[in-house]
Order: sequence, then C-alpha cells, then structure tokens
Amino acid sequence: MNMRNLSARTLAVPALAGVLLTASAAVASAHVTISPSTGQAGAYAVLTVSVPHGCDGSATTKVAIKIPEGITSVTPTRNPFWKVAVTKEKLAQPVTDAHGNTLTERDGTVTYTAITPLPDKQRDSFELSLKLPDAAGQTLAFPTVQTCGKGQTGWTEVAAAGQDADSLEHPAPTLTLTEGSGDGNGHGSATATPSAAPAQPAAAGSGPDLGVYGLVAGVLGLAAGGTALVQVRRKS
Repeated sequence: MNMRNLSARTLAVPALAGVLLTASAAVASAHVTISPSTGQAGAYAVLTVSVPHGCDGSATTKVAIKIPEGITSVTPTRNPFWKVAVTKEKLAQPVTDAHGNTLTERDGTVTYTAITPLPDKQRDSFELSLKLPDAAGQTLAFPTVQTCGKGQTGWTEVAAAGQDADSLEHPAPTLTLTEGSGDGNGHGSATATPSAAPAQPAAAGSGPDLGVYGLVAGVLGLAAGGTALVQVRRKS
C-alpha cells in the first residue's frame, strides 16, 4: 500500500471522529438543558435550566419547568427579565419534610414569564434551589415547555429503558442522582483539602535578604554590561 495513501487514511479517522463529536455537541447545545447533569442524592443543590434559542425563529415568552416527584419545595432565583411563579399540586399522601412539618402539597411547576421576550438568537438561564431526593442511581426528568410568540416546544420526551437519549428530538432536561455521603440532615458532606501554610517571613537578622541580593546583582550586571559596551566602542 502506498505510504502516502496510508497516512491520509490514518489522518482521516481522527478528523471524522472530531466532526462527529462536534456535530453531537452542537445538537446537544440546541436543547433545553439542566446543569449540573448529576447531583448527590439527599443533598441540596442549585440547578440551572438553560434555554439556548426560540421556537423556529420566534422569541421565547414563557418557560414552564415541571418539578419531578420526590422534590417538595423549590426556591427559584429571580431574573430581571422575567416574572416567576410557583404552582403547587396536591400530594397523594402527606409527607414530612426535613423540619418535621407535615406537607399535603408540593411545588409542582416553576413558570418564568418574560417581561421582555427572549430573542431567538439569544440564550437565558434559570436557577432553582432545591433538595434532591435520597434515591441514588435514579434519573430525574424536568419536562420543560417553551412558549414563544409563535409556536411552542415541549422539551418533555424521556428515554425508555435501553433507549439512547440522544435519539430523542425534544428530550426533557435530566439529572442523575449519585451516591452521597451526607451528614444525616440532607446536606452533602465534603472533605476539605488542607491548604498549604503561608510562608513565614524571616525574622530580622535571621538570614540574608535575597531580595536585596538580587537587586544588587542586577545593578552589578548592568554596570558590567555598560563597561563592556564602552570598551567595544573604544576599540572600534
């Protein structure tokens, strides 16, 4: 086989892989997403729902985010371009929250309504503060309906068992719960990495001042260079 052809084929493989990865990333970025995509089971988290574009060129006027079952309370972050409202729904069975209160309803939907419509070529994001269910391994879906000046897009499709989520045309934003190491109160625990101790300044008279020595050495170097230059000019 011609070595030139072999080299061309060898280079073509990673190039094609790069194109496929770029195309996949572009498709994913066109969806309404939630980040982070994973969260510690039983911990508190701030999730960000991002809307990257409008509906077929039309500006976005409303974003309604359905909260998964297992989450009882949500605190939405204010956005100066949107009005926000939380709609409650009845629970099938009363539950007790982390503070010992009996709840008969929960926060079911968070709706952001635009004060000024979000143009098609611009993006915005919405933060939700909440406590994640203590169910490691479970994937939570946040079906989101995006309403525009013309038309509506329901980001509500959830992959069935064994189905590739990337094959969905309008996938719902999802988050996967990971194993946590909570403290028993719903707060994820973290191990702090000890920071290096700050360098202690040398006591007066305890050692040489390297900064002064460096400055003196620099001055002497400049002086030596100047002397050499003068001598060269004289010889010439």
